[in-house]
Amino acid sequence: MKPNTAFMAFEPSGKTSCLGLFDENCPKYFAPNERNDYESFLDENPIGYELCTLDDNVVGAYGLSEGSLNWILLSPQVQGIGLGSIIMTRVLERAIEEKLACIDIAASHLSEGFFARYGAVKISEIDDGWGPGMHRVDMELITAEVTLPLAD
Repeated sequence: MKPNTAFMAFEPSGKTSCLGLFDENCPKYFAPNERNDYESFLDENPIGYELCTLDDNVVGAYGLSEGSLNWILLSPQVQGIGLGSIIMTRVLERAIEEKLACIDIAASHLSEGFFARYGAVKISEIDDGWGPGMHRVDMELITAEVTLPLAD
């Protein structure tokens, strides 16, 4: 059974919810020093950034802009119920619609496996690239190699 989710374009009024998601995922999936970068990203009112709601609560956020997947976050409280697959399906559908051959993903060594499940491959890795103990993993997802719909 798929969760009852809705998606909406990010607006500045969603900044507090997004920062709350970041805080829920820090320091497990994001280095503490990345919070200021994320806040600056949100302050720019990024085009293509979306919020994911479950029962009217913001539980996720992500964006696809200029061929790059930006700041994908899910509340730990909802991880494992299929929202990641729903978000990745939306990302891939949009990439195909925009005729993007490839999606660039800047992940961490902790999230690399999630993206690999959808066909992303590691291009490079930088030890401590996001901060102490948080290695940056650059990945690519070739859209032509993905079959939709994605399996959970």
